[in-house]
Amino acid sequence: MARSERRPQAFRPVPRTGVIFVMGEAARCGYDARSAEWSNLGQGMPETGALPGGPPRVDNVGVDPGDLQYAPIAGIWELRAAVADLYNALHRRGRASRYRAENVAIAGGGRAALTRVAAALGGINLGHFLPDYTAYEELLEIFRAFSSIPILLDPEQGYAFTAAELRKEILGRGLGAVLASNPANPTGRVVAGTELQGWVDAARELDCCLVLDEFYSHYVWDGAGAPVVSAAACIEDVDRDPVVILDGLTKNWRYPGWRVSWILGPRDVIEAVSSAGSFLDGGGSRPLQRAALRLLTPEWTRAETDALQRVFRAKRDLMVARLKQIGVRLDVPPEGTFYCFGSVAELPEPLASGMRFFRAALERKVITVPGIFFDVNPGKRRTARHSRFESHVRFSFGPPRDVMEAGLDRLEEMVREGGRRSAPSSAAVEARRG
Repeated sequence: MARSERRPQAFRPVPRTGVIFVMGEAARCGYDARSAEWSNLGQGMPETGALPGGPPRVDNVGVDPGDLQYAPIAGIWELRAAVADLYNALHRRGRASRYRAENVAIAGGGRAALTRVAAALGGINLGHFLPDYTAYEELLEIFRAFSSIPILLDPEQGYAFTAAELRKEILGRGLGAVLASNPANPTGRVVAGTELQGWVDAARELDCCLVLDEFYSHYVWDGAGAPVVSAAACIEDVDRDPVVILDGLTKNWRYPGWRVSWILGPRDVIEAVSSAGSFLDGGGSRPLQRAALRLLTPEWTRAETDALQRVFRAKRDLMVARLKQIGVRLDVPPEGTFYCFGSVAELPEPLASGMRFFRAALERKVITVPGIFFDVNPGKRRTARHSRFESHVRFSFGPPRDVMEAGLDRLEEMVREGGRRSAPSSAAVEARRG
């Protein structure tokens, strides 16, 4: 009996998000995260080990007996205050309006934070960009109070989107909110400086809420304008400006397994998303919220950011050069994140499509992510047969450098051989027999 026939009629088929699908297919091919034979260039998390010059990694967490209880839905007060203080120190020095604990809600990971925000939105038109983060697709479909409106970004323009264009979209489509990752996953495009200020000004003047996923805001490379990018630096009044920021320990502090994230915004918004959390997820881990306090001092944050930027900038430069050598065309070199998003259309068949490239790379024990998963299409309302990103692939330089280099070596060999899997050597055959 087919799997779909075993599912009770009461349940709908729930698609797997892009990276989850990719990892499931890799598992079918024998992927083992502990095996040195595999290179995961599809991973959405950074390497988690100690970095040269960075602060020590936290490798154990003590549990206070008081933290065996449930955490408050909005998070423990101390962590909420620490997040507010960090943003004030990094982005709001000398500003009269400053964040307080009441402007912060803690959630159990990035998806939980996004889900709370989505659940709290009213009956509005919500703009979202193409391409963008794969998990947005199901999130935008499952909550029916709002209508999701796609905004197309042009690869030929380097995926840039000006404040003037944002104003036009808000007015022309009657948008009540806009959801975007900044820096953008997968393109690496960064909205910063006067451009970001223009976005925030447009949101304020047109009363359109900006929901900004800033999980990669410390992964900013040369020319993007600041060591750390955040809309928090552009806000006039933290309780009036319609800007909601999402971030957490996952990427910028490199603790993805802790599942500690936060929502930063006007107090009324924080009350709403906290109420949503009461029925969606019940709150995050209290012991890990307590442990996170030491990571969120300005001193620790700056030291970690300096170290990750040194290490990841070098990996970024290497990957950009190697992909160009392999024949992958980048629409724009990444200004932020730890991804390269490029077209394989100029590679020999059968490698000229993102999905076929992905399948062929799996045979070489290299994981990538086909670009079609970033063509966010909630409810599959757009019926076009072909995605604009059918020939694109996302490559991650999140893994350690040696893992990344090994994967790029195998991809280069794959392209050189035209996608054909070379026959195993006699030594390899004998080893299998043995």
